[in-house]
Amino acid sequence: MSKITRRLVAAGLPLAALSLPGLAHARPAPAFTAVDLDGKTRSLAEFRGKTVVLEWVNEGCPYVKKHYSGNMQGLQQAATADGVVWLSIVSSAPGKQGHFADGKAARTWMTARGAKPTTLLLDPDGVVATAYKAKTTPHMFVIDKAGTVVYEGAIDDIPSNKVEDLPRAKNLVAAALADVKAGRKVATPYVQPYGCAVKYKDA
Repeated sequence: MSKITRRLVAAGLPLAALSLPGLAHARPAPAFTAVDLDGKTRSLAEFRGKTVVLEWVNEGCPYVKKHYSGNMQGLQQAATADGVVWLSIVSSAPGKQGHFADGKAARTWMTARGAKPTTLLLDPDGVVATAYKAKTTPHMFVIDKAGTVVYEGAIDDIPSNKVEDLPRAKNLVAAALADVKAGRKVATPYVQPYGCAVKYKDA
């Protein structure tokens, strides 16, 4: 028995916890409202009963640019075609990298990149990001139909900003969505996110 196992047993924790590194991350999805790029107030509650993906994005971040070489758009298109609600969220504060002054600027960027989310939410005060403790761009969350965060973390398993790494990476969001669709427990519920730090407003 390993030292870690002995400590868990001594603490009264089940051995199954050893195989559930994301156990602490499974939690009810925090409620939120935010304005989308069309100026419409959207809420997580309006998507109750649907699988929802949250994606933090910063158009100036090299890691985001890597995934917007086609990888993110393809994932968005496949997910939404499968009935998933995909919400891209921009939490960059005014004056900081990735901030969009208004919905028109956000739409111009989305159109230029061929982005395919359900919608893009503007969160310049970082309210939604704070609720989810979003750390990086991208930082991904999958919320199941019951409103539980079932995946949180990196988009894939190769933490680089190199486009050439995409073909050999395992897409962890796609894997989580496949598990949810099949009614299985998400096999990998948490992986440390990687990317640029979310550009919160100064305290």
